[in-house]
Amino acid sequence: MKERTNLRHQVQTEAAKSEADLVTAARGGSEQAVRELIRRLNPRLFRVARGIVDSDAEAEEALQEAYLSAFSKLESFRERARFSTWITRIVINTSRMQRRRGRSDEEYNTVDEIRVPNVLVFPGQISELPEATLGRAQLRELLETAVSDLPPEMRLPFLLREAEGMSVLAIATELQINPITVKTRLFRARRRLRSTIEQQIRGGFDAIFPFGGKRCANMASCVIDRLQANGGL
Repeated sequence: MKERTNLRHQVQTEAAKSEADLVTAARGGSEQAVRELIRRLNPRLFRVARGIVDSDAEAEEALQEAYLSAFSKLESFRERARFSTWITRIVINTSRMQRRRGRSDEEYNTVDEIRVPNVLVFPGQISELPEATLGRAQLRELLETAVSDLPPEMRLPFLLREAEGMSVLAIATELQINPITVKTRLFRARRRLRSTIEQQIRGGFDAIFPFGGKRCANMASCVIDRLQANGGL
């Protein structure tokens, strides 16, 4: 019981720390600091990865590889920018590599796989009428299908803008492209989404491609296990 109380206190302490403090602690080998950083960054970074690759599974794989890469070479983080900015670039590069690998594999794959839409449960959803739950699931499926069908060069800016609420200038800085290019891609992305769907989902983009709860905790555990196996913690 005492050990559980101490662990809970340690987790609460980590949650109260700034990003810079957590990075310092992670450099010192703190497992809880790594877990807290992953918990904070997961929702945004998952959407970034999902904006580039074509499935949730690919996004999770890319995200885990990016975390492993980042936390294995923390000494190369020079703090010229925020840690979240630095690791976002790693996620983007890793996801793009993942996508290129996927395309190479498809050239040798002669079997067409049946894609089944993946409907995720809303985080924090407790008691709700079955009709409302079904409606939410159908709406999310509609949203995710529509956004997934966008080309990656449109999908990622669209998600960063609509799901993360980032400004055009911030997106341009993050992706290292011209703000005019961002505006053009956003315009084309919106135009490609059918007007009837857009009317139904207006204001709901913050709910798509969520990454929290058990999935978030599992990601942290996988990264910790791999870091420990490689002697990184």
